[in-house]
Amino acid sequence: MILRWTRYSGASSYKISVAPKSSPSNPIAFAQFGPNTVMGSVNSLSPNINYVFTVEALDNSQGTLSTADVESSTAPETMEPIQTVKPKDSRTLMAEFTLMSEATHYIIRIQNSNGFYREDTVSSSPTEIQSLTPYTEYTLSIMAVNSGGRSQPSLPVTAMTVLPPPQLSTSSPTNDSIVVSWPPIAHAVQYTLSIYKFGSNTNMKHNTSNTNLTISGLDAGSLYMIKGLAWDPEGRQGEGSLHVNQTTRPPTPSSVNVSVVMSNDVAGLSVSWELEVEVFGSIEYFVMSDQNLTCNSTSSSCTLSPVACGEVHVIQVTASNQAGPSFPSSPKVFITFPCPPESLDLVESTEGNCTLTWDTVPHADSYVAFIKRSDGGEETCNTTSNNCTYHCQCGYTYLMSVLAFNQAGASPPGKTLNYTTLPCCPEGVSVSLVSADTLEIMWTASRGAELYQTRAADSSEVILCNDTAPVCALSDLSCDSAYSVVVTPCNEISGCNRACKAHTKDTAPCMPMNLMLNPKNSSCVSVSWAANNRAATYTASAMGDDGKHTCTTTGNSCDIADLPCGSTYEVSVTASSAAGQSLPSYSDSLE
Repeated sequence: MILRWTRYSGASSYKISVAPKSSPSNPIAFAQFGPNTVMGSVNSLSPNINYVFTVEALDNSQGTLSTADVESSTAPETMEPIQTVKPKDSRTLMAEFTLMSEATHYIIRIQNSNGFYREDTVSSSPTEIQSLTPYTEYTLSIMAVNSGGRSQPSLPVTAMTVLPPPQLSTSSPTNDSIVVSWPPIAHAVQYTLSIYKFGSNTNMKHNTSNTNLTISGLDAGSLYMIKGLAWDPEGRQGEGSLHVNQTTRPPTPSSVNVSVVMSNDVAGLSVSWELEVEVFGSIEYFVMSDQNLTCNSTSSSCTLSPVACGEVHVIQVTASNQAGPSFPSSPKVFITFPCPPESLDLVESTEGNCTLTWDTVPHADSYVAFIKRSDGGEETCNTTSNNCTYHCQCGYTYLMSVLAFNQAGASPPGKTLNYTTLPCCPEGVSVSLVSADTLEIMWTASRGAELYQTRAADSSEVILCNDTAPVCALSDLSCDSAYSVVVTPCNEISGCNRACKAHTKDTAPCMPMNLMLNPKNSSCVSVSWAANNRAATYTASAMGDDGKHTCTTTGNSCDIADLPCGSTYEVSVTASSAAGQSLPSYSDSLE
Protein backbone atom coordinates (compact mmCIF):
# COMPACT_ATOMS: atom_id res chain seq x y z
CA MET A 1 0.00 0.00 0.00
CA ILE A 2 1.41 3.46 -0.83
CA LEU A 3 0.67 6.38 1.50
CA ARG A 4 1.30 10.10 1.15
CA TRP A 5 1.39 12.72 3.92
CA THR A 6 2.34 16.36 4.51
CA ARG A 7 5.64 17.38 6.10
CA TYR A 8 5.47 18.27 9.79
CA SER A 9 7.80 21.05 11.12
CA GLY A 10 10.44 19.75 13.53
CA ALA A 11 9.94 16.11 12.62
CA SER A 12 13.13 14.07 12.25
CA SER A 13 11.35 10.96 10.91
CA TYR A 14 7.95 9.48 10.06
CA LYS A 15 6.63 6.12 11.21
CA ILE A 16 3.80 4.13 9.57
CA SER A 17 2.06 1.33 11.44
CA VAL A 18 -0.63 -0.94 9.94
CA ALA A 19 -3.34 -2.87 11.79
CA PRO A 20 -6.43 -4.69 10.52
CA LYS A 21 -9.53 -2.62 10.92
CA SER A 22 -11.05 -5.54 12.72
CA SER A 23 -8.18 -5.43 15.26
CA PRO A 24 -6.79 -1.89 15.26
CA SER A 25 -4.75 -2.42 18.48
CA ASN A 26 -2.66 -5.19 16.96
CA PRO A 27 -0.30 -3.69 14.36
CA ILE A 28 0.98 -6.20 11.85
CA ALA A 29 3.47 -4.08 9.93
CA PHE A 30 5.70 -1.04 10.40
CA ALA A 31 7.76 1.26 8.21
CA GLN A 32 9.87 4.33 9.00
CA PHE A 33 11.05 7.14 6.69
CA GLY A 34 13.40 10.11 6.91
CA PRO A 35 12.43 13.75 7.55
CA ASN A 36 12.40 14.64 3.84
CA THR A 37 10.09 11.82 2.76
CA VAL A 38 6.37 12.49 2.32
CA MET A 39 5.36 9.24 0.54
CA GLY A 40 6.10 5.62 1.34
CA SER A 41 4.86 2.07 0.89
CA VAL A 42 4.04 -0.80 3.18
CA ASN A 43 4.50 -4.33 1.82
CA SER A 44 3.47 -7.87 2.74
CA LEU A 45 -0.16 -6.97 3.29
CA SER A 46 -3.01 -9.36 2.49
CA PRO A 47 -5.18 -8.59 -0.54
CA ASN A 48 -8.65 -7.20 -0.20
CA ILE A 49 -8.36 -6.44 3.59
CA ASN A 50 -9.45 -3.20 5.26
CA TYR A 51 -6.53 -1.74 7.25
CA VAL A 52 -6.00 1.24 9.55
CA PHE A 53 -2.85 3.14 8.60
CA THR A 54 -1.29 5.42 11.27
CA VAL A 55 1.39 7.99 10.37
CA GLU A 56 3.42 9.51 13.25
CA ALA A 57 5.79 12.49 13.07
CA LEU A 58 8.76 11.76 15.46
CA ASP A 59 11.39 14.07 16.96
CA ASN A 60 15.03 13.22 17.44
CA SER A 61 14.25 11.27 20.61
CA GLN A 62 11.53 9.30 18.77
CA GLY A 63 8.84 11.17 20.63
CA THR A 64 5.56 11.62 18.80
CA LEU A 65 5.00 15.17 17.60
CA SER A 66 1.80 14.50 15.64
CA THR A 67 -0.24 11.57 14.37
CA ALA A 68 -2.88 10.90 11.69
CA ASP A 69 -4.99 7.82 10.76
CA VAL A 70 -6.50 6.66 7.52
CA GLU A 71 -8.52 3.58 6.57
CA SER A 72 -8.04 1.85 3.26
CA SER A 73 -8.39 -1.54 1.68
CA THR A 74 -5.76 -3.36 -0.26
CA ALA A 75 -6.35 -4.23 -3.89
CA PRO A 76 -8.13 -7.49 -4.81
CA GLU A 77 -6.23 -10.65 -5.51
CA THR A 78 -5.28 -11.66 -9.03
CA MET A 79 -8.26 -12.91 -11.05
CA GLU A 80 -8.62 -16.11 -13.01
CA PRO A 81 -7.94 -15.71 -16.73
CA ILE A 82 -10.82 -14.56 -18.91
CA GLN A 83 -13.01 -17.59 -19.55
CA THR A 84 -14.17 -17.00 -23.13
CA VAL A 85 -13.57 -14.41 -25.79
CA LYS A 86 -15.70 -14.50 -28.93
CA PRO A 87 -15.96 -12.02 -31.79
CA LYS A 88 -19.28 -10.19 -31.92
CA ASP A 89 -18.44 -8.41 -35.15
CA SER A 90 -15.30 -7.38 -36.96
CA ARG A 91 -14.50 -4.61 -34.47
CA THR A 92 -15.92 -6.04 -31.24
CA LEU A 93 -14.99 -8.96 -28.95
CA MET A 94 -17.30 -10.39 -26.28
CA ALA A 95 -15.37 -11.32 -23.09
CA GLU A 96 -16.80 -13.47 -20.30
CA PHE A 97 -15.10 -13.80 -16.87
CA THR A 98 -15.81 -14.81 -13.26
CA LEU A 99 -16.99 -11.94 -11.08
CA MET A 100 -15.37 -11.14 -7.68
CA SER A 101 -17.70 -10.03 -4.92
CA GLU A 102 -15.17 -7.63 -3.44
CA ALA A 103 -14.45 -5.87 -6.76
CA THR A 104 -16.22 -2.62 -7.57
CA HIS A 105 -15.32 -2.90 -11.27
CA TYR A 106 -12.79 -4.48 -13.61
CA ILE A 107 -10.12 -3.44 -16.05
CA ILE A 108 -9.45 -5.44 -19.20
CA ARG A 109 -6.07 -4.90 -20.79
CA ILE A 110 -5.98 -5.32 -24.59
CA GLN A 111 -2.73 -5.56 -26.59
CA ASN A 112 -1.53 -6.80 -29.95
CA SER A 113 1.75 -7.40 -31.67
CA ASN A 114 1.49 -4.14 -33.59
CA GLY A 115 2.03 -2.09 -30.42
CA PHE A 116 -1.63 -1.52 -29.67
CA TYR A 117 -2.31 -1.14 -25.93
CA ARG A 118 -5.54 -0.17 -24.21
CA GLU A 119 -7.29 -0.69 -20.90
CA ASP A 120 -11.10 -0.76 -20.77
CA THR A 121 -13.08 -0.35 -17.55
CA VAL A 122 -16.03 -2.74 -17.34
CA SER A 123 -18.59 -3.45 -14.65
CA SER A 124 -20.02 -6.86 -15.47
CA SER A 125 -19.65 -10.04 -17.45
CA PRO A 126 -20.06 -10.65 -20.31
CA THR A 127 -18.81 -7.37 -21.73
CA GLU A 128 -18.06 -5.87 -25.12
CA ILE A 129 -14.62 -4.73 -26.16
CA GLN A 130 -15.19 -2.30 -28.99
CA SER A 131 -13.30 -0.21 -31.57
CA LEU A 132 -10.86 -2.95 -32.49
CA THR A 133 -9.25 -3.64 -35.84
CA PRO A 134 -10.86 -6.32 -38.02
CA TYR A 135 -9.08 -9.61 -38.56
CA THR A 136 -6.45 -8.89 -35.82
CA GLU A 137 -5.22 -11.10 -32.95
CA TYR A 138 -5.36 -9.55 -29.47
CA THR A 139 -4.02 -10.55 -26.03
CA LEU A 140 -6.44 -9.89 -23.17
CA SER A 141 -5.96 -9.95 -19.38
CA ILE A 142 -8.26 -8.74 -16.60
CA MET A 143 -7.78 -6.94 -13.26
CA ALA A 144 -10.24 -6.50 -10.44
CA VAL A 145 -10.54 -3.04 -8.85
CA ASN A 146 -11.83 -1.89 -5.46
CA SER A 147 -11.27 1.19 -3.31
CA GLY A 148 -7.76 0.03 -2.59
CA GLY A 149 -6.71 -0.22 -6.20
CA ARG A 150 -6.42 -2.85 -8.90
CA SER A 151 -5.26 -6.41 -8.72
CA GLN A 152 -2.40 -7.86 -10.70
CA PRO A 153 -3.32 -8.77 -14.32
CA SER A 154 -4.63 -12.25 -14.89
CA LEU A 155 -2.92 -14.70 -17.18
CA PRO A 156 -3.47 -13.51 -20.79
CA VAL A 157 -5.74 -15.12 -23.37
CA THR A 158 -5.74 -14.53 -27.14
CA ALA A 159 -8.64 -13.83 -29.46
CA MET A 160 -9.00 -12.71 -33.05
CA THR A 161 -11.55 -10.38 -34.63
CA VAL A 162 -13.31 -11.49 -37.81
CA LEU A 163 -13.31 -10.00 -41.31
CA PRO A 164 -15.23 -6.74 -41.82
CA PRO A 165 -18.55 -6.71 -43.73
CA PRO A 166 -18.54 -6.16 -47.50
CA GLN A 167 -19.62 -2.68 -48.55
CA LEU A 168 -22.29 -3.70 -51.02
CA SER A 169 -23.31 -1.65 -54.03
CA THR A 170 -26.31 -2.77 -56.06
CA SER A 171 -28.02 -1.90 -59.30
CA SER A 172 -30.64 -3.43 -61.57
CA PRO A 173 -29.53 -3.45 -65.23
CA THR A 174 -32.68 -5.28 -66.37
CA ASN A 175 -36.08 -5.99 -64.91
CA ASP A 176 -35.10 -9.56 -63.96
CA SER A 177 -31.56 -9.12 -62.59
CA ILE A 178 -29.55 -7.35 -59.90
CA VAL A 179 -25.79 -6.74 -59.98
CA VAL A 180 -24.03 -6.67 -56.58
CA SER A 181 -20.44 -5.47 -56.23
CA TRP A 182 -18.11 -4.57 -53.36
CA PRO A 183 -14.47 -3.60 -52.74
CA PRO A 184 -12.23 -6.58 -52.01
CA ILE A 185 -11.64 -7.43 -48.34
CA ALA A 186 -8.10 -8.28 -47.27
CA HIS A 187 -7.65 -11.94 -46.27
CA ALA A 188 -11.10 -12.92 -47.58
CA VAL A 189 -11.14 -16.21 -49.50
CA GLN A 190 -14.86 -16.35 -50.32
CA TYR A 191 -18.02 -14.28 -50.10
CA THR A 192 -21.61 -15.30 -49.43
CA LEU A 193 -24.61 -13.23 -50.54
CA SER A 194 -28.11 -13.79 -49.21
CA ILE A 195 -31.04 -12.34 -51.17
CA TYR A 196 -34.59 -12.23 -49.87
CA LYS A 197 -37.68 -11.10 -51.78
CA PHE A 198 -39.84 -8.76 -49.72
CA GLY A 199 -43.24 -10.20 -48.92
CA SER A 200 -42.35 -13.78 -49.77
CA ASN A 201 -40.53 -16.76 -48.29
CA THR A 202 -37.96 -16.79 -51.05
CA ASN A 203 -34.40 -16.70 -49.69
CA MET A 204 -31.45 -17.45 -51.95
CA LYS A 205 -27.74 -17.78 -51.17
CA HIS A 206 -24.85 -17.40 -53.58
CA ASN A 207 -21.15 -18.06 -52.95
CA THR A 208 -18.40 -16.47 -55.00
CA SER A 209 -14.71 -15.70 -54.83
CA ASN A 210 -15.18 -12.62 -57.02
CA THR A 211 -16.11 -9.15 -55.84
CA ASN A 212 -19.24 -8.92 -57.96
CA LEU A 213 -22.21 -11.12 -58.73
CA THR A 214 -25.12 -10.92 -61.17
CA ILE A 215 -28.30 -12.46 -59.80
CA SER A 216 -30.74 -13.35 -62.58
CA GLY A 217 -34.21 -14.83 -62.84
CA LEU A 218 -35.76 -12.27 -60.51
CA ASP A 219 -39.25 -10.81 -60.61
CA ALA A 220 -39.69 -7.44 -62.29
CA GLY A 221 -40.55 -4.46 -60.10
CA SER A 222 -39.88 -6.38 -56.86
CA LEU A 223 -37.98 -5.35 -53.73
CA TYR A 224 -35.07 -7.57 -52.72
CA MET A 225 -33.03 -7.32 -49.49
CA ILE A 226 -29.39 -8.32 -49.94
CA LYS A 227 -26.80 -9.11 -47.28
CA GLY A 228 -23.20 -10.25 -47.66
CA LEU A 229 -20.30 -11.60 -45.60
CA ALA A 230 -16.71 -12.71 -46.15
CA TRP A 231 -14.93 -15.91 -45.08
CA ASP A 232 -11.34 -15.86 -43.75
CA PRO A 233 -8.68 -18.54 -44.39
CA GLU A 234 -9.52 -20.14 -41.05
CA GLY A 235 -13.03 -20.82 -42.32
CA ARG A 236 -14.58 -18.26 -40.01
CA GLN A 237 -17.59 -16.26 -41.08
CA GLY A 238 -16.98 -12.53 -41.12
CA GLU A 239 -19.28 -9.78 -40.00
CA GLY A 240 -22.45 -9.58 -42.06
CA SER A 241 -23.20 -6.41 -43.95
CA LEU A 242 -26.25 -4.30 -43.43
CA HIS A 243 -29.20 -5.24 -45.61
CA VAL A 244 -29.18 -3.36 -48.89
CA ASN A 245 -32.56 -2.84 -50.50
CA GLN A 246 -32.65 -3.06 -54.27
CA THR A 247 -35.70 -2.98 -56.51
CA THR A 248 -35.60 -4.61 -59.91
CA ARG A 249 -36.60 -2.46 -62.84
CA PRO A 250 -40.33 -2.43 -63.57
CA PRO A 251 -41.93 -4.71 -66.16
CA THR A 252 -42.32 -3.47 -69.71
CA PRO A 253 -45.76 -1.81 -70.17
CA SER A 254 -48.20 -3.91 -72.17
CA SER A 255 -51.55 -3.56 -73.93
CA VAL A 256 -50.80 -0.05 -75.16
CA ASN A 257 -53.83 1.69 -76.69
CA VAL A 258 -54.02 5.10 -78.38
CA SER A 259 -57.04 7.30 -79.10
CA VAL A 260 -57.69 10.92 -80.04
CA VAL A 261 -59.02 13.28 -77.35
CA MET A 262 -59.95 16.96 -77.46
CA SER A 263 -59.29 19.52 -74.73
CA ASN A 264 -60.10 23.20 -75.24
CA ASP A 265 -60.31 22.57 -78.98
CA VAL A 266 -56.79 21.15 -79.00
CA ALA A 267 -56.32 17.58 -80.18
CA GLY A 268 -54.14 15.14 -78.28
CA LEU A 269 -53.40 11.42 -78.16
CA SER A 270 -54.57 9.60 -75.04
CA VAL A 271 -52.13 6.73 -74.49
CA SER A 272 -53.14 4.02 -72.02
CA TRP A 273 -51.57 0.78 -70.88
CA GLU A 274 -52.12 -2.08 -68.46
CA LEU A 275 -50.90 -1.53 -64.90
CA GLU A 276 -48.89 -4.23 -63.12
CA VAL A 277 -50.46 -4.73 -59.71
CA GLU A 278 -47.75 -6.92 -58.17
CA VAL A 279 -44.95 -4.39 -58.14
CA PHE A 280 -43.19 -2.66 -55.27
CA GLY A 281 -43.09 1.08 -54.81
CA SER A 282 -44.12 3.87 -57.11
CA ILE A 283 -43.68 3.62 -60.86
CA GLU A 284 -43.61 6.52 -63.28
CA TYR A 285 -44.45 5.98 -66.90
CA PHE A 286 -42.87 7.91 -69.77
CA VAL A 287 -44.60 8.07 -73.15
CA MET A 288 -42.67 9.21 -76.21
CA SER A 289 -43.63 9.74 -79.83
CA ASP A 290 -41.17 9.95 -82.69
CA GLN A 291 -42.79 13.33 -83.44
CA ASN A 292 -40.99 14.83 -80.39
CA LEU A 293 -43.97 14.65 -78.06
CA THR A 294 -43.65 13.29 -74.51
CA CYS A 295 -45.75 12.94 -71.40
CA ASN A 296 -45.41 11.14 -68.08
CA SER A 297 -47.80 9.75 -65.51
CA THR A 298 -48.02 7.64 -62.37
CA SER A 299 -51.37 6.21 -63.46
CA SER A 300 -52.32 4.12 -66.49
CA SER A 301 -52.59 6.89 -69.09
CA CYS A 302 -51.34 10.27 -70.22
CA THR A 303 -51.93 12.58 -73.17
CA LEU A 304 -49.52 13.63 -75.92
CA SER A 305 -50.47 17.12 -77.04
CA PRO A 306 -50.85 18.87 -79.38
CA VAL A 307 -51.24 16.74 -82.46
CA ALA A 308 -52.37 17.76 -85.93
CA CYS A 309 -54.19 16.07 -88.77
CA GLY A 310 -52.51 13.51 -90.97
CA GLU A 311 -49.61 12.70 -88.62
CA VAL A 312 -48.05 9.25 -88.21
CA HIS A 313 -46.83 8.64 -84.66
CA VAL A 314 -44.68 5.75 -83.45
CA ILE A 315 -45.37 5.58 -79.71
CA GLN A 316 -43.55 3.67 -76.96
CA VAL A 317 -44.17 3.54 -73.21
CA THR A 318 -41.38 3.06 -70.66
CA ALA A 319 -41.89 2.37 -66.95
CA SER A 320 -39.35 3.68 -64.46
CA ASN A 321 -38.72 3.24 -60.74
CA GLN A 322 -35.79 3.98 -58.47
CA ALA A 323 -33.84 1.18 -60.15
CA GLY A 324 -34.14 2.73 -63.60
CA PRO A 325 -36.26 2.43 -66.74
CA SER A 326 -37.79 -0.73 -68.14
CA PHE A 327 -37.44 -1.85 -71.72
CA PRO A 328 -39.72 0.24 -73.96
CA SER A 329 -43.01 -1.27 -75.01
CA SER A 330 -43.47 -2.57 -78.54
CA PRO A 331 -43.82 0.38 -80.95
CA LYS A 332 -47.43 1.40 -81.51
CA VAL A 333 -48.05 3.08 -84.87
CA PHE A 334 -50.97 5.50 -84.76
CA ILE A 335 -52.26 7.74 -87.54
CA THR A 336 -54.13 10.84 -86.45
CA PHE A 337 -57.38 11.98 -87.99
CA PRO A 338 -57.05 13.06 -91.65
CA CYS A 339 -56.73 16.65 -92.77
CA PRO A 340 -59.81 18.31 -94.29
CA PRO A 341 -60.23 17.85 -98.05
CA GLU A 342 -59.26 20.83 -100.19
CA SER A 343 -59.98 22.18 -103.69
CA LEU A 344 -63.73 21.64 -103.48
CA ASP A 345 -65.39 22.16 -106.85
CA LEU A 346 -68.84 21.56 -108.31
CA VAL A 347 -69.99 20.75 -111.80
CA GLU A 348 -73.61 20.77 -112.90
CA SER A 349 -73.57 17.72 -115.11
CA THR A 350 -76.76 16.28 -116.50
CA GLU A 351 -79.98 18.14 -115.87
CA GLY A 352 -80.80 18.09 -112.20
CA ASN A 353 -77.49 16.51 -111.10
CA CYS A 354 -74.44 18.12 -109.55
CA THR A 355 -71.05 16.49 -108.95
CA LEU A 356 -68.97 17.72 -106.00
CA THR A 357 -65.25 16.89 -106.27
CA TRP A 358 -62.24 17.36 -103.97
CA ASP A 359 -58.60 16.37 -103.65
CA THR A 360 -57.91 13.04 -101.96
CA VAL A 361 -56.39 13.21 -98.47
CA PRO A 362 -53.51 11.02 -97.22
CA HIS A 363 -54.52 8.46 -94.57
CA ALA A 364 -58.25 8.93 -95.25
CA ASP A 365 -60.42 5.81 -95.49
CA SER A 366 -63.71 7.45 -96.46
CA TYR A 367 -65.42 10.80 -96.98
CA VAL A 368 -68.77 12.31 -96.07
CA ALA A 369 -70.07 15.26 -98.09
CA PHE A 370 -72.65 17.52 -96.44
CA ILE A 371 -74.97 19.46 -98.77
CA LYS A 372 -77.26 22.11 -97.26
CA ARG A 373 -79.80 23.86 -99.45
CA SER A 374 -80.89 27.46 -98.94
CA ASP A 375 -84.44 26.39 -98.08
CA GLY A 376 -83.14 24.26 -95.18
CA GLY A 377 -83.02 20.93 -96.96
CA GLU A 378 -79.99 18.77 -96.15
CA GLU A 379 -78.34 15.78 -97.79
CA THR A 380 -75.25 13.66 -97.06
CA CYS A 381 -73.16 11.47 -99.30
CA ASN A 382 -70.80 8.71 -98.09
CA THR A 383 -68.04 7.59 -100.40
CA THR A 384 -64.53 6.20 -100.55
CA SER A 385 -63.74 8.16 -103.74
CA ASN A 386 -63.14 11.87 -104.20
CA ASN A 387 -66.53 12.86 -105.62
CA CYS A 388 -70.24 12.75 -104.89
CA THR A 389 -73.15 13.22 -107.28
CA TYR A 390 -76.46 14.44 -105.90
CA HIS A 391 -79.72 15.82 -107.20
CA CYS A 392 -79.50 19.59 -107.36
CA GLN A 393 -82.36 21.89 -108.27
CA CYS A 394 -82.40 25.20 -110.07
CA GLY A 395 -82.58 28.44 -108.17
CA TYR A 396 -81.03 27.28 -104.90
CA THR A 397 -77.85 28.19 -103.06
CA TYR A 398 -75.98 25.15 -101.76
CA LEU A 399 -73.43 25.14 -98.93
CA MET A 400 -71.16 22.11 -99.29
CA SER A 401 -68.41 20.75 -97.06
CA VAL A 402 -66.52 17.45 -96.90
CA LEU A 403 -65.09 15.56 -93.93
CA ALA A 404 -62.47 12.83 -94.25
CA PHE A 405 -62.53 9.83 -91.91
CA ASN A 406 -60.17 7.13 -90.72
CA GLN A 407 -59.93 4.92 -87.63
CA ALA A 408 -58.82 7.90 -85.52
CA GLY A 409 -61.93 9.91 -86.34
CA ALA A 410 -63.07 12.76 -88.53
CA SER A 411 -61.00 15.53 -90.03
CA PRO A 412 -61.44 19.10 -88.79
CA PRO A 413 -63.99 21.14 -90.74
CA GLY A 414 -62.56 22.43 -93.98
CA LYS A 415 -63.62 25.22 -96.30
CA THR A 416 -67.28 25.49 -97.27
CA LEU A 417 -68.11 25.72 -100.95
CA ASN A 418 -70.94 28.18 -101.67
CA TYR A 419 -72.61 27.41 -104.99
CA THR A 420 -75.78 28.85 -106.49
CA THR A 421 -77.45 26.92 -109.29
CA LEU A 422 -78.91 28.64 -112.35
CA PRO A 423 -82.28 30.25 -111.78
CA CYS A 424 -85.30 28.21 -112.81
CA CYS A 425 -86.99 28.78 -116.17
CA PRO A 426 -90.23 30.72 -115.77
CA GLU A 427 -93.45 28.78 -115.97
CA GLY A 428 -96.83 29.90 -117.25
CA VAL A 429 -95.29 31.96 -120.03
CA SER A 430 -97.98 33.65 -122.13
CA VAL A 431 -97.33 35.73 -125.27
CA SER A 432 -100.20 37.90 -126.49
CA LEU A 433 -100.56 40.51 -129.22
CA VAL A 434 -101.76 43.70 -127.58
CA SER A 435 -101.43 45.84 -130.69
CA ALA A 436 -100.45 45.37 -134.28
CA ASP A 437 -96.74 45.76 -133.46
CA THR A 438 -96.61 44.93 -129.75
CA LEU A 439 -96.32 41.61 -127.93
CA GLU A 440 -96.95 41.37 -124.20
CA ILE A 441 -95.17 38.48 -122.46
CA MET A 442 -96.20 37.44 -118.95
CA TRP A 443 -94.96 34.57 -116.72
CA THR A 444 -94.84 33.30 -113.15
CA ALA A 445 -91.81 34.51 -111.19
CA SER A 446 -89.17 31.76 -111.02
CA ARG A 447 -86.97 30.64 -108.12
CA GLY A 448 -83.54 32.18 -108.02
CA ALA A 449 -84.20 34.83 -110.66
CA GLU A 450 -83.25 38.42 -109.94
CA LEU A 451 -83.66 39.70 -113.51
CA TYR A 452 -85.48 38.49 -116.60
CA GLN A 453 -84.18 38.98 -120.12
CA THR A 454 -86.94 38.69 -122.72
CA ARG A 455 -85.80 38.16 -126.29
CA ALA A 456 -87.99 38.18 -129.38
CA ALA A 457 -86.34 37.31 -132.68
CA ASP A 458 -87.59 36.85 -136.20
CA SER A 459 -85.61 36.30 -139.35
CA SER A 460 -84.36 39.83 -139.50
CA GLU A 461 -84.16 41.38 -136.04
CA VAL A 462 -83.83 40.77 -132.30
CA ILE A 463 -85.75 42.77 -129.73
CA LEU A 464 -84.72 42.66 -126.06
CA CYS A 465 -86.39 43.62 -122.82
CA ASN A 466 -84.74 43.42 -119.35
CA ASP A 467 -86.83 43.76 -116.23
CA THR A 468 -87.13 42.45 -112.69
CA ALA A 469 -90.90 42.09 -113.00
CA PRO A 470 -92.52 38.99 -114.57
CA VAL A 471 -93.97 40.96 -117.51
CA CYS A 472 -92.54 42.59 -120.59
CA ALA A 473 -93.99 44.41 -123.64
CA LEU A 474 -92.04 44.34 -126.89
CA SER A 475 -93.04 47.07 -129.39
CA ASP A 476 -92.07 48.15 -132.89
CA LEU A 477 -92.16 44.60 -134.09
CA SER A 478 -92.29 43.70 -137.73
CA CYS A 479 -95.75 42.98 -139.06
CA ASP A 480 -96.69 39.57 -140.33
CA SER A 481 -93.59 37.95 -138.72
CA ALA A 482 -93.17 34.81 -136.67
CA TYR A 483 -91.25 35.76 -133.53
CA SER A 484 -89.43 33.28 -131.26
CA VAL A 485 -89.83 34.57 -127.72
CA VAL A 486 -87.54 33.34 -124.87
CA VAL A 487 -87.67 34.49 -121.25
CA THR A 488 -84.21 33.98 -119.70
CA PRO A 489 -83.90 34.20 -115.87
CA CYS A 490 -80.65 35.60 -114.48
CA ASN A 491 -78.99 36.31 -111.17
CA GLU A 492 -75.75 38.00 -110.25
CA ILE A 493 -74.05 34.92 -108.78
CA SER A 494 -74.69 32.14 -111.27
CA GLY A 495 -75.57 34.10 -114.39
CA CYS A 496 -78.39 33.32 -116.82
CA ASN A 497 -80.19 30.10 -117.57
CA ARG A 498 -79.94 29.80 -121.34
CA ALA A 499 -81.76 26.51 -121.46
CA CYS A 500 -85.31 27.85 -121.23
CA LYS A 501 -87.60 26.91 -124.11
CA ALA A 502 -88.80 29.37 -126.76
CA HIS A 503 -92.40 30.36 -127.51
CA THR A 504 -93.45 31.29 -131.08
CA LYS A 505 -95.91 34.13 -131.74
CA ASP A 506 -96.99 35.77 -135.04
CA THR A 507 -97.52 39.50 -135.29
CA ALA A 508 -100.55 41.00 -137.05
CA PRO A 509 -100.59 41.27 -140.86
CA CYS A 510 -99.02 44.28 -142.48
CA MET A 511 -101.21 47.27 -143.36
CA PRO A 512 -102.39 47.27 -146.98
CA MET A 513 -100.67 49.95 -149.06
CA ASN A 514 -101.29 51.86 -152.32
CA LEU A 515 -105.05 51.90 -152.06
CA MET A 516 -106.78 52.45 -155.43
CA LEU A 517 -110.52 53.07 -156.12
CA ASN A 518 -112.05 52.31 -159.48
CA PRO A 519 -115.84 53.03 -159.73
CA LYS A 520 -117.46 50.43 -161.90
CA ASN A 521 -120.98 51.98 -161.97
CA SER A 522 -123.12 54.25 -159.89
CA SER A 523 -123.47 51.73 -157.07
CA CYS A 524 -120.26 49.72 -157.19
CA VAL A 525 -116.61 50.50 -156.76
CA SER A 526 -113.60 48.22 -157.20
CA VAL A 527 -111.01 48.57 -154.43
CA SER A 528 -107.42 47.30 -154.93
CA TRP A 529 -104.24 47.47 -152.85
CA ALA A 530 -100.74 46.23 -152.55
CA ALA A 531 -100.02 43.60 -149.85
CA ASN A 532 -97.37 40.90 -149.21
CA ASN A 533 -98.73 39.19 -146.12
CA ARG A 534 -98.17 35.47 -145.92
CA ALA A 535 -101.76 34.52 -145.29
CA ALA A 536 -104.36 37.19 -144.60
CA THR A 537 -107.97 38.06 -145.23
CA TYR A 538 -108.55 41.58 -146.42
CA THR A 539 -111.63 43.64 -145.73
CA ALA A 540 -112.34 46.81 -147.73
CA SER A 541 -114.70 49.19 -145.91
CA ALA A 542 -116.61 52.23 -147.19
CA MET A 543 -117.95 54.42 -144.42
CA GLY A 544 -120.70 56.89 -145.33
CA ASP A 545 -123.74 58.60 -143.95
CA ASP A 546 -125.76 55.52 -144.56
CA GLY A 547 -123.37 53.27 -142.73
CA LYS A 548 -120.59 50.86 -143.59
CA HIS A 549 -120.28 48.78 -146.71
CA THR A 550 -117.61 46.06 -147.02
CA CYS A 551 -116.16 43.41 -149.19
CA THR A 552 -113.78 40.59 -148.17
CA THR A 553 -111.12 38.71 -150.08
CA THR A 554 -107.86 36.85 -149.67
CA GLY A 555 -106.53 38.56 -152.75
CA ASN A 556 -105.61 42.18 -153.28
CA SER A 557 -108.90 43.55 -154.64
CA CYS A 558 -112.64 43.30 -154.17
CA ASP A 559 -115.85 45.15 -155.16
CA ILE A 560 -118.04 47.08 -152.77
CA ALA A 561 -121.57 47.06 -154.20
CA ASP A 562 -124.97 48.47 -153.36
CA LEU A 563 -123.69 51.94 -152.78
CA PRO A 564 -126.37 54.61 -153.12
CA CYS A 565 -125.56 57.09 -155.81
CA GLY A 566 -124.69 60.60 -154.91
CA SER A 567 -123.17 59.51 -151.56
CA THR A 568 -119.73 60.25 -150.15
CA TYR A 569 -117.60 57.51 -148.56
CA GLU A 570 -114.23 57.07 -146.85
CA VAL A 571 -112.71 53.82 -148.10
CA SER A 572 -109.92 51.84 -146.31
CA VAL A 573 -108.62 48.26 -146.20
CA THR A 574 -107.54 46.11 -143.23
CA ALA A 575 -105.80 42.75 -143.20
CA SER A 576 -106.55 40.10 -140.60
CA SER A 577 -105.18 36.70 -139.73
CA ALA A 578 -105.14 34.29 -136.81
CA ALA A 579 -102.54 36.51 -135.19
CA GLY A 580 -104.73 39.62 -135.31
CA GLN A 581 -105.74 42.57 -137.37
CA SER A 582 -103.52 45.03 -139.11
CA LEU A 583 -103.78 48.74 -138.91
CA PRO A 584 -106.21 50.14 -141.49
CA SER A 585 -104.71 51.41 -144.68
CA TYR A 586 -104.70 55.06 -145.45
CA SER A 587 -108.29 56.03 -146.41
CA ASP A 588 -109.41 57.44 -149.74
CA SER A 589 -112.59 59.46 -150.52
CA LEU A 590 -115.22 58.23 -152.88
CA GLU A 591 -118.21 60.17 -154.29
